Amino acid sequence: MRGWILSCVCVALSCAIEAAPPGNPVQALQAYLKPPVDQRKPATEDFRKLTLSLKQAEQITGLLWADHVALLRKERAKEMQAKVIRHGELSMRFEYSVYGDKPKGGRSLYVSMHGGGDAPARVNDGQWENQKRLYRPKEGIYLAPRAPTNTWNLWHQGHIDPMFMRLIENLVALQDVNPNRVYLMGYSAGGDGVYQVAPRMADTLAAAAMMAGHPNETSPVGLRNLPFAIHVGQNDRGFNRNRVAVEWGDQLAALHKADPKGYVHHVQIHAGRGHWMNREDAVAVDWMARHTRNPLPRQIVWRQDDVLHSDFYWLSLPDNQAKAREEIRAKAEWQRIELTGPAGRRVTVNLKDGLVDLEQPVVIMANGKEQYRGRVPRMIGTLLETLKERRDREYLFPARVEVILP
Repeated sequence: MRGWILSCVCVALSCAIEAAPPGNPVQALQAYLKPPVDQRKPATEDFRKLTLSLKQAEQITGLLWADHVALLRKERAKEMQAKVIRHGELSMRFEYSVYGDKPKGGRSLYVSMHGGGDAPARVNDGQWENQKRLYRPKEGIYLAPRAPTNTWNLWHQGHIDPMFMRLIENLVALQDVNPNRVYLMGYSAGGDGVYQVAPRMADTLAAAAMMAGHPNETSPVGLRNLPFAIHVGQNDRGFNRNRVAVEWGDQLAALHKADPKGYVHHVQIHAGRGHWMNREDAVAVDWMARHTRNPLPRQIVWRQDDVLHSDFYWLSLPDNQAKAREEIRAKAEWQRIELTGPAGRRVTVNLKDGLVDLEQPVVIMANGKEQYRGRVPRMIGTLLETLKERRDREYLFPARVEVILP
């Protein structure tokens, strides 16, 4: 998935930093950013390995992100005007409305998935029209996409994640969305999508709300750091949605009891309601709005679904190394990182000040054995790499260590 997300704009940025005197990398980068992208010369290894102070890392992060946003505003303006996201031969139309005054940190974004599924296009078109008007936040952008297909699993196929990532990236750059206030919600087949996509994209979202859907084979384990709401009618017996909602609530409650700082959730079974909850589920919008993303949680539970991801919070895997249903856990305490997972798996630990103190030595343990001990330098090349890989300012890291789980 990562390969599709990378655009030529970001490739140009990450591969085209002109070598400069090692004395002041900030000034060198400022000089580089003046010419157009296509006139920037390739970086040298010496430049990429320049070490940075905390202040320099912060300054370079700001410069790189500002340049990235400026390029996106230029490259993606027509895409946003057309209100269509494309992935290969598929396209996803979308419509949105803006509510309330824009907060200082940027607008909230609510991505709301319609119902329908394995039906003629006109049926799913009608569901999309309904979803456009179904909810209304007090503040933020309420966006209803039209599923790219008309299949039963229209919202949790492999193309959905990269399409949503690109859509969010566009709105952050062109509509000043706060990347820490992005929410996912959906009704019926859209609720199926929330069950599936939210754990996969938990590191991108601030909260999620599932309405009248079914999880199929997915698991709530990956929701450790993502507040998750469930709304189902008491009499919604189709596909046992009502019974399964209670079971998921029980699973989340058990996970929260074992890990009190994680698995924030809210489950509401609406008395006397069937598949249609008469808009009583709209309370989920205000519930989600109370939550803001923490991009650097101290504890991570990364469980792969059948749609694979190479990055999750401050962990990364080499391309094409993720495996379905595989689970990796991580914990950061002071200067100590602990990883557990499948033996032989290569894992990159991405670091920044705030998660650890990069002025001090870091210890990385994997499956109970020490794999790294020492300082990890902040380098301009690492910031460039993580910008190319993640395209999210919160996930620009100046330092990283790769270890192999024993």
